[in-house]
Amino acid sequence: MTPPDVAVDLSVWELFRNAHIVVKIVMIGLLAASVWSWAIVLEKFFLFAKTRRESDKFEQVFWSGQSLEELYQALGQRRNTSMAALFVAAMREWKRSIERNPKPSPGTQLRVEKVMDVTISREVERLERRLTFLATVGSTAPFVGLFGTVWGIMTSFQAIAVSKNTNLAVVAPGIAEALFATALGLAAAIPAVIFYNKFNSDVSRQGAKLEGFADEFAAILSRQIDVRS
Repeated sequence: MTPPDVAVDLSVWELFRNAHIVVKIVMIGLLAASVWSWAIVLEKFFLFAKTRRESDKFEQVFWSGQSLEELYQALGQRRNTSMAALFVAAMREWKRSIERNPKPSPGTQLRVEKVMDVTISREVERLERRLTFLATVGSTAPFVGLFGTVWGIMTSFQAIAVSKNTNLAVVAPGIAEALFATALGLAAAIPAVIFYNKFNSDVSRQGAKLEGFADEFAAILSRQIDVRS
C-alpha cells in the first residue's frame, strides 16, 4: 500500500511506463499516427502552396498573349503539374490530331476535352493522395484511445480488487494512465479532422480552377477549328 505522505509521480513518462502492455501498444500506435499525420499536413501545406504558385505563374504567361505553340514548346519537355500539365496534355492531343488531319473536325475537340478530363482527374488524385489517412485517423483515433482507457480502467479495478485498497494514491495512477490513452486519441484526431477538411476544400477549389481553365481552353480550340474548317 502506498503511504499517504508519499508523492505519486503522474508525469507523462511514468504514466506510460506503468501502463498495461495493451495500453502501451495503444499509446504507441496513436503517437505514431499523430506523427505521420503531422508529416502529411506539412507535406500538403508545401504541395498546395507550390501548386497555387505554379498555377498563378502559368495563368499569367498564358494570358499574356504569348503564342500557344511557343508556350507548348517551352513546357513540352518539362515535368508539369496542375494547369501547365493540363495545357500540355491538351496541346499534345491537338497537335496529334492536326498531324493526322490538317482540317480538324468536331471529333478533334471531343478528344482534346476527354484528354483534359483525364488530366484533371489525375491532378485531383495527386492532390488527394494520403488525405484518406487523415480522415481515418480523425474518425478512429478517439475510439482507439477509448479502448485503451477502458482496458486501463479494467486493469486498475482488478488491481484494486486484489490489493483491497481504495486509497486515492493507489487508484489515481491507474485511472490517470487509462485516461492518458483517450487524451492521446483526441490529440491525434482533432488536428487530423481539421486539416483533412481544409485540404479537402483546397482540392475542390483547385479542381474547380482546372475545370474552368479547361472550359476556356476548349473554347479557344473551338475557335481554331472554326477557322481551319
